[in-house]
Amino acid sequence: MYAEDRGDGIGLSIVVPVFNEAESLPELYAALAAVLESVGGSSELIFVDDGSTDASFEILKGLHDKDQRVKIIQLRRNQGKAAALAVGFREATGEVIMTLDGDLQDDPIEIPKFLRKLEEGYDLVSGWKAQRRDPWSRRFLSALFNYVTAFITGLRIHDFNCGFKAYRRAVVSELKLHGELHRFIPALASWRGFRIAEIQVKHHPRRHGKSKYGVERIPGGFFDLLTVIMLTRFTAKPLHLFGLLGVLLGFAGMTIMGYLSLGWFLGKWIGTRPILLIGAVLVIAGIQLISFGLVAEMIVYASGTQGDPPVRTILK
Repeated sequence: MYAEDRGDGIGLSIVVPVFNEAESLPELYAALAAVLESVGGSSELIFVDDGSTDASFEILKGLHDKDQRVKIIQLRRNQGKAAALAVGFREATGEVIMTLDGDLQDDPIEIPKFLRKLEEGYDLVSGWKAQRRDPWSRRFLSALFNYVTAFITGLRIHDFNCGFKAYRRAVVSELKLHGELHRFIPALASWRGFRIAEIQVKHHPRRHGKSKYGVERIPGGFFDLLTVIMLTRFTAKPLHLFGLLGVLLGFAGMTIMGYLSLGWFLGKWIGTRPILLIGAVLVIAGIQLISFGLVAEMIVYASGTQGDPPVRTILK
């Protein structure tokens, strides 16, 4: 059995976010249905229509009418992939939850590989598109993104952004996705103490439509990475971040002011020197950052948002 089947419960849930993929959906469903028949057990297919403006929803309704395993969630307007995944996770009832994109670039035939890897004791198995079938510009940006993210988060995997993943239910129960944080799911899960694995997967060229993502995602990706750093390292200790920045700026400002003070005692006029203003601004900014960190610490303590420790097992 590929999952911990609880009696007549669902063993495997497959969540597919969809945005204007009408041409791909019939073929994707056929491939998923064939794989589910081969792996056996109870299962469900959850398609999250993320505000599509083509015929995606009508096609999904047709699939729902002929297959009781198909569930459809339609969002009122396009909310982004993270929101679509969050809704799909909330509605999924399986002990194992898988995600893949709806554009046929992920191959459903790889699903049994993910399930076998989970059985080795991992909590999340992430796909790695080692041979990407995308334009060179996307491959370059993806490689840069993955390198920087791995370096900063400390999680050494090759492909953070691959939508082809398998999770145990405990993982998705603790994930809180918004914005574009779906790109950092392995890092967020690793921070919570879950065991992460990665397997190579096939990646097919896009056959229908065009990619929904471009270079405009770069600035947002940078800010999302800052968000992940804050969430994973400083949620319970914000003063460690703001205090460090405040001390560094304050030290730089005090060094400048000390240098100018020495010059003033030696008879040099400093009132019109721009560096005086820079030093004063740095000192004030340092004090403000430290004060902000202290206030944030009090808010965290008073609200209890530091959260519970990530417990894996309790034996009594």
